[in-house]
Amino acid sequence: MAWALKLPLADEVIESGLVQDFDASLSGIGQELGAGAYSMSDVLALPIFKQEESSLPPDNENKILPFQYVLCAATSPAVKLHDETLTYLNQGQSYEIRMLDNRKLGELPEINGKLVKSIFRVVFHDRRLQYTEHQQLEGWRWNRPGDRILDIDIPMSVGIIDPRANPTQLNTVEFLWDPAKRTSVFIQVHCISTEFTMRKHGGEKGVPFRVQIDTFKENENGEYTEHLHSASCQIKVFKPKGADRKQKTDREKMEKRTPHEKEKYQPSYETTILTECSPWPEITYVNNSPSPGFNSSHSSFSLGEGMVRPRLTIYVCQESLQLREQQQQQQQQQQKQEDGDSNGTFFVYHAIYLEELTAVELTEKIAQLFSISPCQISQIYKQGPTGIHVLISDEMIQNFQEEACFILDTMKETNDSYHIILK
Repeated sequence: MAWALKLPLADEVIESGLVQDFDASLSGIGQELGAGAYSMSDVLALPIFKQEESSLPPDNENKILPFQYVLCAATSPAVKLHDETLTYLNQGQSYEIRMLDNRKLGELPEINGKLVKSIFRVVFHDRRLQYTEHQQLEGWRWNRPGDRILDIDIPMSVGIIDPRANPTQLNTVEFLWDPAKRTSVFIQVHCISTEFTMRKHGGEKGVPFRVQIDTFKENENGEYTEHLHSASCQIKVFKPKGADRKQKTDREKMEKRTPHEKEKYQPSYETTILTECSPWPEITYVNNSPSPGFNSSHSSFSLGEGMVRPRLTIYVCQESLQLREQQQQQQQQQQKQEDGDSNGTFFVYHAIYLEELTAVELTEKIAQLFSISPCQISQIYKQGPTGIHVLISDEMIQNFQEEACFILDTMKETNDSYHIILK
């Protein structure tokens, strides 16, 4: 799964708008059609979009959006006029998103009296992180066991039906709702922007995320697969109360600017309107199949790791100098062991649970074990007959025996990269 989206805007237009506000490493995918204004017709009339009109579908010119989503959090005042809005959130704090029926009379009559499904995601805004999304999320899971990136605050939410979350998708939640009734969902984002920043120097800027909502209606088979509407907004997440301090700092900086400079920036709005975007590309899992729901006695999802049954479990022991010394001692004391006198050697193994049965997944899990980046592992080999090294492949992993045991031998190369050998 990749975070890359089908963008209606050219990369150079987006990057020129974001480079002044973010680190040079943040290329910014900017999937929105517009930001900083709440009327889509006004946004599409802006000069920045004139050269892009040919890339928009013909029916978008007078398209009326069926739904509108409003995040009840103020936008930053330090955003330039035609750039996308940026909203600061506090980690773990509940924020309301109002789900509004924006249809005109007679529009989409097939959903009258019926439920629709909305899927919420917190995804990376930075294209570089999108390319390594699976590795980034697996690393976050390893460092924050039992936690989710995105949760719904059930007691505070209104009008949501059958909220669900897949334990393997920490950044996604979904629920049903009736457009004819008042619906407000309160979300909590538990990751912070600096958790995905390369820590080379102090005071790094955190990476921006996106909140994206995709809404679907039922097809003739009762499955929620027919896309209706998608919208998103850009956010940054800070440690508790950090968003308030950042908003205050931005406001104070703007107050010091001259009136002429202030004209180049958009005002801070009390709420954030999510702007229309392309639907999330990977929606094949959206169906009515059973998925873990909420624990009725808690405001968060059921998170037990035991709910996810791995397809394969293997055990690994990291080979070290101590282990080699112990093996030498075993050889020296072989005669005593044959007489029944054990040396009491104790080896500690780690369990690795595989769900996808791929070499990429195994690489990520071993990297977590060594607390290194998966990119630092060049190759993984399995020691074969006569000591040969066989390159690990997906097919080989799929033929591993359940609860097989391996000793991991590491061979360090230049540039902090490693070869891993399974013995």
